[in-house]
Amino acid sequence: MSQMTLAELVAIIRECAGDSDVADLDGDVLDVSFEDLGYDSLAMLEAAGQTQRRYSVTLVDDAVVEARTPREFLTLVNGELTRVG
Repeated sequence: MSQMTLAELVAIIRECAGDSDVADLDGDVLDVSFEDLGYDSLAMLEAAGQTQRRYSVTLVDDAVVEARTPREFLTLVNGELTRVG
């Protein structure tokens, strides 16, 4: 399977948690914390669940919560995609 992109992650976040009132997800957000983007850990766990279903990967909740930025989340997901190849 191909790697998950930032655009795909943004689409999943919007689908699960809606648009943020705090920040624009269309900008350069790779290294902006989810907290600064207006998303809490529950929103990211919801996004992780959707990611698992869509990409057929398993993400450990603790690892999801520790992924503080979109870059870290994508690294987590793409690492799993590579591992299960």
